[in-house]
Amino acid sequence: MLSEYKAVQSYAKETIEYIKTRITTGMPLLEVRRLCEDKLKNLGADSFWYYDIGAFVFSGDETTVSVSGREYSASDRVIGSDDIITIDLSPQVGDTWGDYARTVIVEDGKVVQSVDEIKNDEWRSGVLMEKKLHDTMTQIVSPQMTFEELYYRMNEFIKAEGYINLDFLGNLGHSIVRRKEDRIYIEKGNNAKLGDVSFFTFEPHISVSGSKYGYKMENIYYFDEGSIREL
Repeated sequence: MLSEYKAVQSYAKETIEYIKTRITTGMPLLEVRRLCEDKLKNLGADSFWYYDIGAFVFSGDETTVSVSGREYSASDRVIGSDDIITIDLSPQVGDTWGDYARTVIVEDGKVVQSVDEIKNDEWRSGVLMEKKLHDTMTQIVSPQMTFEELYYRMNEFIKAEGYINLDFLGNLGHSIVRRKEDRIYIEKGNNAKLGDVSFFTFEPHISVSGSKYGYKMENIYYFDEGSIREL
């Protein structure tokens, strides 16, 4: 099972690297979505588990938007010469899921490949904050920790760092299962233990209060003999 999930998740990771080489100034978000979904299929995905949408793509001040897949449609925006883009991918093979999101920065008409090279201070800080959140999460979790405890601890950390949680339901991730309706969430009131599920996502969607811009970073995690691992 682990190898199957790693394969599907690798499709998402490879697609993010691919789209970074294709994004150009003036490209419509609809084209970004199409290129991502086509790449996922070319790599081996046979469907998209999240309401048949393989790539959620937002740019500019739309990056703060948090919406269910039931309501999502790519806007008619085009990418600017200096822009921020969030891309969230949902490949599937059979009933095996991948789930992976990244924030992509465009400056001077080109995708910035290294976080340290981002000129916009706010964007660089936001991307770095996402990495800090993931690093912190992996340091504090254990199989015995509940989803609710992780929810409270990470939301407190987000607030302490001067950021806000943008998720429309307030959660920070979910279990990876075979059917959408079986997901459980990193949310208040969920007393299931993280070690009770095979895989779970951590996907904080954050911003600074009053800012036009949001940031996303999503990985799938699992426990191996009690230690947290990224899929």
